[in-house]
Amino acid sequence: MPKSELIAALTPEISAIRRDFHRHPELQYDVHRTAGIVAEKLKAWGADEVVTGVGQTGVVGVIKGKGQGSGKVIAMRADMDALPIHEETNLEHRSTVPGKMHACGHDGHTAMLLGAAKYLAATRDFDGTAVLIFQPAEEGGAGAKAMIDDGMMDRFGIQEVYGMHNKPGLAIGQFEIRKGPTMAAADRIHIKIEGKGGHAAAPHRVNDPIVAACQLVTALQTISSRNADPLDSVVVSVTAVNAGEAFNVIPQTVEIKGSIRTLTREMRELAQKRVTEITDGLMKAFGMKYDLEYHLGYPVTVNHAGQTDFVTSVTKNVFGKDAIDTEVPPTMGSEDFSYMLEERPGAFINIGNGDSAGLHHPAYEFNDTAIPVGVTYWASLIEISMPQRAT
Repeated sequence: MPKSELIAALTPEISAIRRDFHRHPELQYDVHRTAGIVAEKLKAWGADEVVTGVGQTGVVGVIKGKGQGSGKVIAMRADMDALPIHEETNLEHRSTVPGKMHACGHDGHTAMLLGAAKYLAATRDFDGTAVLIFQPAEEGGAGAKAMIDDGMMDRFGIQEVYGMHNKPGLAIGQFEIRKGPTMAAADRIHIKIEGKGGHAAAPHRVNDPIVAACQLVTALQTISSRNADPLDSVVVSVTAVNAGEAFNVIPQTVEIKGSIRTLTREMRELAQKRVTEITDGLMKAFGMKYDLEYHLGYPVTVNHAGQTDFVTSVTKNVFGKDAIDTEVPPTMGSEDFSYMLEERPGAFINIGNGDSAGLHHPAYEFNDTAIPVGVTYWASLIEISMPQRAT
Protein backbone atom coordinates (compact mmCIF):
# COMPACT_ATOMS: atom_id res chain seq x y z
CA MET A 1 0.00 0.00 0.00
CA PRO A 2 1.40 3.49 -0.86
CA LYS A 3 2.63 5.67 1.98
CA SER A 4 -0.22 8.17 1.57
CA GLU A 5 -2.82 5.42 1.91
CA LEU A 6 -1.12 3.88 4.94
CA ILE A 7 -0.96 7.25 6.69
CA ALA A 8 -4.55 8.09 5.74
CA ALA A 9 -5.64 4.76 7.24
CA LEU A 10 -3.98 5.42 10.60
CA THR A 11 -5.04 9.08 10.85
CA PRO A 12 -8.44 8.50 12.55
CA GLU A 13 -6.77 6.51 15.32
CA ILE A 14 -4.05 9.14 15.79
CA SER A 15 -6.66 11.92 15.83
CA ALA A 16 -8.58 10.06 18.55
CA ILE A 17 -5.40 9.73 20.61
CA ARG A 18 -4.71 13.45 20.14
CA ARG A 19 -8.19 14.36 21.38
CA ASP A 20 -7.77 12.09 24.38
CA PHE A 21 -4.54 13.92 25.25
CA HIS A 22 -6.43 17.20 24.86
CA ARG A 23 -9.10 16.09 27.33
CA HIS A 24 -6.47 15.20 29.92
CA PRO A 25 -3.77 17.92 29.90
CA GLU A 26 -0.78 17.60 32.23
CA LEU A 27 1.82 20.20 33.18
CA GLN A 28 5.61 20.21 32.99
CA TYR A 29 7.07 16.97 34.40
CA ASP A 30 3.73 15.69 35.70
CA VAL A 31 2.87 13.99 32.41
CA HIS A 32 2.53 10.47 33.79
CA ARG A 33 -0.74 9.63 32.03
CA THR A 34 0.42 11.00 28.67
CA ALA A 35 3.83 9.32 28.90
CA GLY A 36 2.16 6.07 29.90
CA ILE A 37 -0.06 6.08 26.83
CA VAL A 38 2.90 6.95 24.60
CA ALA A 39 4.93 4.04 25.98
CA GLU A 40 1.97 1.67 25.70
CA LYS A 41 1.36 2.56 22.05
CA LEU A 42 5.04 2.28 21.11
CA LYS A 43 5.24 -1.18 22.63
CA ALA A 44 1.96 -2.30 21.05
CA TRP A 45 3.08 -1.12 17.61
CA GLY A 46 6.35 -3.03 17.78
CA ALA A 47 9.05 -0.52 18.67
CA ASP A 48 12.35 -2.34 19.24
CA GLU A 49 13.00 -0.50 22.50
CA VAL A 50 10.87 1.72 24.73
CA VAL A 51 12.49 3.50 27.67
CA THR A 52 10.49 5.52 30.20
CA GLY A 53 11.58 7.90 32.93
CA VAL A 54 14.21 9.65 30.81
CA GLY A 55 14.68 13.14 32.26
CA GLN A 56 12.09 12.26 34.93
CA THR A 57 9.07 11.51 32.74
CA GLY A 58 10.32 11.47 29.15
CA VAL A 59 9.84 8.49 26.84
CA VAL A 60 12.23 7.33 24.13
CA GLY A 61 11.27 4.81 21.47
CA VAL A 62 13.70 3.08 19.10
CA ILE A 63 12.69 1.66 15.71
CA LYS A 64 15.26 -0.13 13.57
CA GLY A 65 14.98 -0.22 9.80
CA LYS A 66 15.19 -3.32 7.65
CA GLY A 67 18.83 -2.46 7.05
CA GLN A 68 21.49 -1.34 9.52
CA GLY A 69 24.34 -0.87 7.09
CA SER A 70 24.33 2.93 7.19
CA GLY A 71 24.95 3.09 10.94
CA LYS A 72 22.84 6.25 11.03
CA VAL A 73 20.76 7.18 14.09
CA ILE A 74 18.28 10.02 13.53
CA ALA A 75 16.09 11.41 16.32
CA MET A 76 12.75 13.22 16.18
CA ARG A 77 11.29 15.06 19.14
CA ALA A 78 7.77 15.93 20.32
CA ASP A 79 6.78 17.74 23.53
CA MET A 80 3.98 16.41 25.77
CA ASP A 81 3.13 19.07 28.37
CA ALA A 82 0.19 21.48 28.48
CA LEU A 83 -0.24 24.98 29.95
CA PRO A 84 -1.86 26.41 33.11
CA ILE A 85 -4.66 28.09 31.12
CA HIS A 86 -8.43 27.67 31.50
CA GLU A 87 -9.81 26.50 28.16
CA GLU A 88 -12.47 28.68 26.54
CA THR A 89 -13.87 26.47 23.80
CA ASN A 90 -17.04 24.42 23.44
CA LEU A 91 -15.27 21.47 21.83
CA GLU A 92 -16.56 18.00 22.57
CA HIS A 93 -13.02 17.01 23.52
CA ARG A 94 -12.24 20.14 25.55
CA SER A 95 -10.09 19.91 28.67
CA THR A 96 -11.63 18.09 31.61
CA VAL A 97 -9.08 19.61 34.02
CA PRO A 98 -9.93 23.13 35.24
CA GLY A 99 -7.07 25.56 34.74
CA LYS A 100 -5.11 23.32 32.38
CA MET A 101 -5.26 23.00 28.60
CA HIS A 102 -3.23 22.10 25.55
CA ALA A 103 -3.00 25.69 24.33
CA CYS A 104 0.23 25.21 22.38
CA GLY A 105 -0.56 22.07 20.40
CA HIS A 106 1.75 19.68 22.20
CA ASP A 107 -1.07 17.15 22.09
CA GLY A 108 -0.84 17.38 18.30
CA HIS A 109 2.96 17.19 18.29
CA THR A 110 2.89 14.02 20.39
CA ALA A 111 0.15 12.48 18.26
CA MET A 112 1.94 13.19 14.98
CA LEU A 113 5.16 11.58 16.22
CA LEU A 114 3.15 8.60 17.46
CA GLY A 115 1.62 8.32 13.99
CA ALA A 116 5.08 8.30 12.48
CA ALA A 117 6.13 5.64 14.98
CA LYS A 118 3.24 3.38 13.97
CA TYR A 119 4.00 3.84 10.28
CA LEU A 120 7.76 3.31 10.64
CA ALA A 121 7.36 0.26 12.86
CA ALA A 122 5.03 -1.30 10.30
CA THR A 123 7.08 -0.53 7.18
CA ARG A 124 10.74 -0.19 8.34
CA ASP A 125 11.67 0.92 4.85
CA PHE A 126 14.94 2.57 5.86
CA ASP A 127 18.54 1.66 6.59
CA GLY A 128 19.40 2.82 10.08
CA THR A 129 17.73 3.64 13.39
CA ALA A 130 14.93 6.09 14.17
CA VAL A 131 14.77 7.44 17.72
CA LEU A 132 11.50 9.00 18.86
CA ILE A 133 11.79 11.46 21.75
CA PHE A 134 8.68 12.34 23.76
CA GLN A 135 9.70 15.16 26.07
CA PRO A 136 8.12 16.63 29.20
CA ALA A 137 8.29 20.19 30.48
CA GLU A 138 8.94 22.28 27.40
CA GLU A 139 6.81 25.06 28.88
CA GLY A 140 9.33 26.56 31.26
CA GLY A 141 10.72 23.38 32.77
CA ALA A 142 13.66 22.73 30.41
CA GLY A 143 12.62 19.12 29.85
CA ALA A 144 14.96 18.86 26.88
CA LYS A 145 17.93 19.66 29.10
CA ALA A 146 16.73 17.16 31.69
CA MET A 147 16.66 14.38 29.08
CA ILE A 148 20.12 15.38 27.81
CA ASP A 149 21.49 15.48 31.37
CA ASP A 150 20.07 11.98 31.83
CA GLY A 151 22.42 10.80 29.09
CA MET A 152 19.89 10.47 26.28
CA MET A 153 22.10 11.55 23.39
CA ASP A 154 24.90 9.11 24.11
CA ARG A 155 22.69 6.32 25.44
CA PHE A 156 20.77 6.07 22.17
CA GLY A 157 23.67 7.03 19.91
CA ILE A 158 21.81 10.01 18.45
CA GLN A 159 23.69 11.65 15.57
CA GLU A 160 21.14 14.22 14.37
CA VAL A 161 17.95 15.58 15.96
CA TYR A 162 14.88 17.27 14.49
CA GLY A 163 11.95 19.15 16.00
CA MET A 164 8.60 20.51 14.82
CA HIS A 165 6.03 23.05 16.02
CA ASN A 166 2.63 23.98 14.68
CA LYS A 167 2.00 27.57 13.61
CA PRO A 168 -1.45 29.20 13.65
CA GLY A 169 -2.09 31.32 10.57
CA LEU A 170 0.13 29.18 8.36
CA ALA A 171 -1.94 27.09 5.92
CA ILE A 172 -2.26 23.34 6.36
CA GLY A 173 0.41 21.65 4.24
CA GLN A 174 2.77 24.62 4.45
CA PHE A 175 6.07 24.82 6.33
CA GLU A 176 8.52 27.48 7.50
CA ILE A 177 12.18 27.22 8.43
CA ARG A 178 15.33 29.35 8.48
CA LYS A 179 19.04 28.68 8.87
CA GLY A 180 20.88 29.95 11.91
CA PRO A 181 19.20 31.70 14.85
CA THR A 182 15.48 31.07 14.54
CA MET A 183 14.17 31.60 18.10
CA ALA A 184 15.52 33.73 20.91
CA ALA A 185 17.22 32.99 24.18
CA ALA A 186 14.88 33.78 27.07
CA ASP A 187 16.41 35.04 30.30
CA ARG A 188 14.72 36.43 33.41
CA ILE A 189 15.54 39.21 35.85
CA HIS A 190 14.27 39.64 39.40
CA ILE A 191 15.44 42.76 41.21
CA LYS A 192 14.62 43.55 44.85
CA ILE A 193 15.23 47.17 45.86
CA GLU A 194 15.26 48.30 49.49
CA GLY A 195 15.17 51.93 50.55
CA LYS A 196 13.66 53.56 53.63
CA GLY A 197 9.89 53.77 53.87
CA GLY A 198 7.79 56.33 55.66
CA HIS A 199 4.98 58.84 55.45
CA ALA A 200 4.05 60.11 51.99
CA ALA A 201 3.78 63.64 53.40
CA ALA A 202 7.46 63.62 54.41
CA PRO A 203 9.44 62.31 51.43
CA HIS A 204 12.55 64.13 52.63
CA ARG A 205 12.70 61.80 55.64
CA VAL A 206 12.65 58.60 53.59
CA ASN A 207 14.61 57.09 50.74
CA ASP A 208 11.96 56.30 48.16
CA PRO A 209 12.58 52.98 46.32
CA ILE A 210 9.74 53.67 43.86
CA VAL A 211 11.58 56.64 42.36
CA ALA A 212 14.72 54.53 42.02
CA ALA A 213 12.73 51.68 40.46
CA CYS A 214 11.12 53.99 37.91
CA GLN A 215 14.50 55.34 36.89
CA LEU A 216 15.80 51.78 36.58
CA VAL A 217 12.93 50.65 34.36
CA THR A 218 13.62 53.56 32.02
CA ALA A 219 17.39 53.09 32.07
CA LEU A 220 17.15 49.40 31.18
CA GLN A 221 15.53 50.37 27.88
CA THR A 222 18.80 52.00 26.82
CA ILE A 223 20.32 48.53 26.40
CA SER A 224 18.44 48.12 23.14
CA SER A 225 18.47 51.78 22.10
CA ARG A 226 22.05 52.73 23.00
CA ASN A 227 24.14 49.60 23.67
CA ALA A 228 23.03 47.17 20.98
CA ASP A 229 23.94 47.44 17.31
CA PRO A 230 20.73 48.61 15.59
CA LEU A 231 20.99 45.58 13.28
CA ASP A 232 21.03 43.15 16.24
CA SER A 233 17.94 42.10 18.18
CA VAL A 234 17.44 42.43 21.92
CA VAL A 235 14.21 42.82 23.88
CA VAL A 236 14.24 44.11 27.46
CA SER A 237 10.72 43.90 28.88
CA VAL A 238 9.96 44.82 32.49
CA THR A 239 6.79 42.87 33.15
CA ALA A 240 6.11 43.41 36.85
CA VAL A 241 6.70 46.21 39.35
CA ASN A 242 5.38 45.46 42.83
CA ALA A 243 5.49 48.00 45.64
CA GLY A 244 3.33 49.37 48.42
CA GLU A 245 -0.36 49.13 49.24
CA ALA A 246 -1.45 52.42 50.79
CA PHE A 247 -1.91 55.85 49.19
CA ASN A 248 -0.13 57.64 52.03
CA VAL A 249 2.84 55.34 52.66
CA ILE A 250 6.13 55.31 50.80
CA PRO A 251 7.10 51.62 50.85
CA GLN A 252 10.32 50.12 52.07
CA THR A 253 10.83 47.80 49.09
CA VAL A 254 10.09 47.37 45.39
CA GLU A 255 10.33 44.21 43.27
CA ILE A 256 10.94 44.27 39.53
CA LYS A 257 10.63 41.31 37.19
CA GLY A 258 11.33 41.12 33.49
CA SER A 259 12.32 39.15 30.40
CA ILE A 260 15.44 39.54 28.26
CA ARG A 261 15.37 38.11 24.71
CA THR A 262 18.38 37.85 22.40
CA LEU A 263 19.35 36.03 19.20
CA THR A 264 23.13 35.71 19.57
CA ARG A 265 25.52 34.61 22.31
CA GLU A 266 27.32 37.96 22.10
CA MET A 267 24.15 39.98 22.56
CA ARG A 268 23.06 37.73 25.40
CA GLU A 269 26.33 38.39 27.22
CA LEU A 270 26.10 42.13 26.54
CA ALA A 271 22.54 42.31 27.86
CA GLN A 272 23.48 40.55 31.10
CA LYS A 273 26.52 42.80 31.54
CA ARG A 274 24.54 46.00 31.02
CA VAL A 275 21.61 44.97 33.23
CA THR A 276 24.12 44.31 36.01
CA GLU A 277 26.04 47.56 35.47
CA ILE A 278 22.97 49.79 35.11
CA THR A 279 21.29 48.32 38.18
CA ASP A 280 24.42 48.65 40.31
CA GLY A 281 25.13 52.20 39.19
CA LEU A 282 21.61 53.52 39.71
CA MET A 283 21.10 51.83 43.06
CA LYS A 284 24.36 53.31 44.32
CA ALA A 285 23.33 56.73 43.03
CA PHE A 286 20.04 56.51 44.93
CA GLY A 287 21.59 54.94 48.02
CA MET A 288 19.54 51.77 47.73
CA LYS A 289 20.29 48.24 48.77
CA TYR A 290 19.41 45.73 46.08
CA ASP A 291 19.54 42.10 45.06
CA LEU A 292 19.68 41.16 41.36
CA GLU A 293 18.91 37.63 40.18
CA TYR A 294 19.72 37.10 36.51
CA HIS A 295 18.45 33.69 35.44
CA LEU A 296 19.75 32.28 32.17
CA GLY A 297 16.86 30.44 30.54
CA TYR A 298 16.55 28.63 27.22
CA PRO A 299 19.44 29.40 24.83
CA VAL A 300 19.06 30.62 21.26
CA THR A 301 17.53 28.02 18.94
CA VAL A 302 20.03 27.72 16.08
CA ASN A 303 19.24 25.60 13.03
CA HIS A 304 22.30 23.93 11.50
CA ALA A 305 22.85 24.81 7.85
CA GLY A 306 23.24 21.34 6.38
CA GLN A 307 20.29 19.86 8.26
CA THR A 308 18.12 22.85 7.38
CA ASP A 309 18.93 22.35 3.71
CA PHE A 310 18.11 18.66 4.07
CA VAL A 311 14.64 19.09 5.62
CA THR A 312 13.92 21.82 3.09
CA SER A 313 14.68 19.39 0.28
CA VAL A 314 12.55 16.69 1.96
CA THR A 315 9.61 19.05 2.25
CA LYS A 316 9.87 20.22 -1.35
CA ASN A 317 10.23 16.66 -2.60
CA VAL A 318 7.21 15.38 -0.68
CA PHE A 319 4.84 18.36 -0.58
CA GLY A 320 5.93 20.46 -3.56
CA LYS A 321 8.50 23.17 -4.16
CA ASP A 322 6.18 25.92 -2.91
CA ALA A 323 5.30 24.16 0.35
CA ILE A 324 8.08 25.72 2.40
CA ASP A 325 9.25 29.28 3.10
CA THR A 326 12.94 29.55 3.98
CA GLU A 327 13.03 33.36 4.19
CA VAL A 328 11.02 33.82 7.39
CA PRO A 329 12.52 36.16 10.01
CA PRO A 330 13.52 34.84 13.45
CA THR A 331 11.09 35.24 16.35
CA MET A 332 11.74 36.41 19.89
CA GLY A 333 9.84 33.49 21.40
CA SER A 334 11.92 30.66 22.87
CA GLU A 335 12.03 26.87 22.65
CA ASP A 336 13.95 24.37 24.74
CA PHE A 337 14.69 22.25 21.68
CA SER A 338 17.62 24.69 21.57
CA TYR A 339 19.40 22.50 24.12
CA MET A 340 19.21 19.52 21.77
CA LEU A 341 20.56 21.58 18.87
CA GLU A 342 23.51 22.57 21.05
CA GLU A 343 24.30 18.86 21.49
CA ARG A 344 23.70 17.55 17.96
CA PRO A 345 23.19 18.97 14.45
CA GLY A 346 19.58 19.30 13.42
CA ALA A 347 16.76 21.67 12.55
CA PHE A 348 13.46 22.95 13.91
CA ILE A 349 10.58 23.46 11.47
CA ASN A 350 7.13 25.07 11.69
CA ILE A 351 4.10 23.25 10.26
CA GLY A 352 0.86 25.00 9.34
CA ASN A 353 -2.09 24.85 11.76
CA GLY A 354 -4.45 26.79 9.52
CA ASP A 355 -6.79 29.52 10.71
CA SER A 356 -6.81 29.03 14.47
CA ALA A 357 -6.47 31.10 17.62
CA GLY A 358 -2.88 31.91 18.53
CA LEU A 359 -0.59 29.81 20.66
CA HIS A 360 -1.18 30.10 24.43
CA HIS A 361 -4.68 31.49 23.80
CA PRO A 362 -7.62 29.97 25.74
CA ALA A 363 -9.49 29.40 22.46
CA TYR A 364 -6.59 27.68 20.68
CA GLU A 365 -7.15 24.26 19.10
CA PHE A 366 -4.73 22.02 17.26
CA ASN A 367 -6.02 21.31 13.75
CA ASP A 368 -6.37 17.57 13.22
CA THR A 369 -6.12 17.99 9.45
CA ALA A 370 -2.42 18.70 10.07
CA ILE A 371 -1.89 15.19 11.47
CA PRO A 372 -1.32 13.33 8.17
CA VAL A 373 0.93 16.19 7.03
CA GLY A 374 3.10 15.91 10.14
CA VAL A 375 3.19 12.12 10.04
CA THR A 376 4.18 12.19 6.38
CA TYR A 377 6.93 14.73 7.09
CA TRP A 378 8.43 12.65 9.91
CA ALA A 379 8.21 9.39 7.98
CA SER A 380 9.74 10.95 4.87
CA LEU A 381 12.57 12.52 6.85
CA ILE A 382 13.58 9.10 8.14
CA GLU A 383 13.17 7.26 4.81
CA ILE A 384 15.01 9.89 2.78
CA SER A 385 17.82 10.44 5.29
CA MET A 386 18.43 6.68 5.58
CA PRO A 387 17.32 5.11 2.27
CA GLN A 388 16.94 1.36 2.15
CA ARG A 389 19.74 -0.16 0.11
CA ALA A 390 18.87 -2.44 -2.81
CA THR A 391 19.60 -6.10 -2.24
